[in-house]
Amino acid sequence: MSVATDTSFTHFTRTAERAANQVIAAYSTSFGLACRLLGSRHRQHVRNIYALVRVADELVDGVTAEAGLSYQEQCDALAHFIDETHRAVKLGYSSDLIIHAFAQTARTAGIDESLIDPFFASMRMDLGERTSATTSVQEQAQPLRFDADAHDGYVHGSAEVVGLMCLRVFMRDENIDDGDAAALRYGASRLGAAFQNINFLRDLADDTSRLGRNYLGTSDFLEEHDRVEWVRTVRAQLADANAVIPMLPRDARAAVRSALALFQALTDRIDQTTVDELYRSRVRVPDAVKAGLAARAVASTWMELHR
Repeated sequence: MSVATDTSFTHFTRTAERAANQVIAAYSTSFGLACRLLGSRHRQHVRNIYALVRVADELVDGVTAEAGLSYQEQCDALAHFIDETHRAVKLGYSSDLIIHAFAQTARTAGIDESLIDPFFASMRMDLGERTSATTSVQEQAQPLRFDADAHDGYVHGSAEVVGLMCLRVFMRDENIDDGDAAALRYGASRLGAAFQNINFLRDLADDTSRLGRNYLGTSDFLEEHDRVEWVRTVRAQLADANAVIPMLPRDARAAVRSALALFQALTDRIDQTTVDELYRSRVRVPDAVKAGLAARAVASTWMELHR
């Protein structure tokens, strides 16, 4: 009996996927936990999306600056990453393992420029515009401040389209009518926006002190009433996302519920945290609480499917 062996391309792709998995393991225990709840046909694809997004995010959030790259060199590094992503999606191959893994997912799920380009537009916004060849983000003369329109544009590219990418993975084998598809797209966008806005609140200290960025469109210092309003906004976004979870494929619901529950818990903690405290430390949910939330998400989904 002969034993089937991987082709070189298959072996390379599996290696790329393992690299994507390592990115998740290194950067997000929460997202890694949610991914484990996905059905096997979705799990690796979502990990591949996360890995590309995370690497691009790290590129503009200080890794290149700490490596000693000038501002122009940081912009060039991002431009190269963008060009290579587009090329890989078109050809189905990249020598960059993370980009190669993403390209396989993009080609499988129909993730195209309508979602990829807005994401990278937001990454460009993170670098801002500088006239001097400064070496680090910290040397930027003026803080990068987003007004309401810039905030909405940034959130769409950095988070809403990522939710829509995952939705394309989930729904690639499903037949649904236009009304349900529109509702799911709205829910995915709202969930992505909620995740991003909560991260803006919990990362206030790092964004303002290290990166010199103000994503929330407020004055230099977030006021208590602003925090209250953003919490209210996030709760509405999470509610909209939660409403469409029953429309997702069965093997995606528990994972999405788990991720949503985690951000609800973060929202609750931020709701009980003063602005002064937010500027001093990052709000976190203990691992034991995360595990409990995931277990409840699984149980809730099981009951929903067996009514």
